[in-house]
Amino acid sequence: MTATDTPARGALAPRPGAPQKPAKPPVLERWARRGPLLPALLVAIVLTQLPFLATIFYSFQDRNLLRPDQTGFAGFGNYAAVLGDAQFRGAVLNTVLLTAAVVIGSIVLAIGLAVLLDQRFPGRGVVRTLLITPFLVMPAAAALIWKHAMLNPVYGILNWVLSPFGVERVDWASEHPMLSLIIMLVWQWTPFMMLIVLAGLQSQDPEILEAARVDGAGPFTVFWRITFPQLRRFIELAILLGSIFIVQTFDPIYLITQGGPGQATTNLPYFIYQRTFRAFEVGEAAAAGVVVVLCTIVIATFALRVFSSMFREER
Repeated sequence: MTATDTPARGALAPRPGAPQKPAKPPVLERWARRGPLLPALLVAIVLTQLPFLATIFYSFQDRNLLRPDQTGFAGFGNYAAVLGDAQFRGAVLNTVLLTAAVVIGSIVLAIGLAVLLDQRFPGRGVVRTLLITPFLVMPAAAALIWKHAMLNPVYGILNWVLSPFGVERVDWASEHPMLSLIIMLVWQWTPFMMLIVLAGLQSQDPEILEAARVDGAGPFTVFWRITFPQLRRFIELAILLGSIFIVQTFDPIYLITQGGPGQATTNLPYFIYQRTFRAFEVGEAAAAGVVVVLCTIVIATFALRVFSSMFREER
């Protein structure tokens, strides 16, 4: 009996030098670590998931605030109505155009300003503070500043700056509404992207740059062959975060153009506002909100994948 049991015990014994699996902490210890996070988790669920579930519920209901007694189950009728609505398709196109134009304009200016601020010159701290200031202004306040101080056809600063070139008394918000919004949002979001790109520039190894200069590489060659490839991760991060935030633009559209003229500047958030508080179609507005959330989740998924790849490269 002893002879037959000995090999079995020897087989189960760990080999010398074999990696040992870490012992799991007790259940009470694991929950003691998670306990402080539970209140934050509950708050996040109450503030985000419950309203989203309510939105999904209303998206399947035929509900109009002007007819509170006439409600019923609409199935996918609200989704069909929203997706078949020409105004919704126009809002999608406006959202894509506005987001793409603002992101491209902001990231180009951000790279140029970040390269400038990465150099040493007198007053660099003051210049950096002034360039960051637009991002610190509240969106509603920034929209009102641009509406009354910059875009006004009578005393607007933009017309005054362009007057030497023959531009006078142009009502930018009415005649060029989308361009006005793009200019205003580029002004607001360039500092955000500039900070991200500047962080990438300041994380470079100065010895590599110095070695490239010693080998005879010019400033443009150093930037294009060494600096720009390293900045690619930071530029992707700025583009993805900027896209997620700019898609949600509402304040400038509401305060400057009111979605017009016509539906020229109506994006998805403003379309949902119109369906809810002007047409009082809660069901259709909820269906449009669910569609927008799903599209945002797709963008956020790509963003998270970029973040994870960045962290893996860093490790």
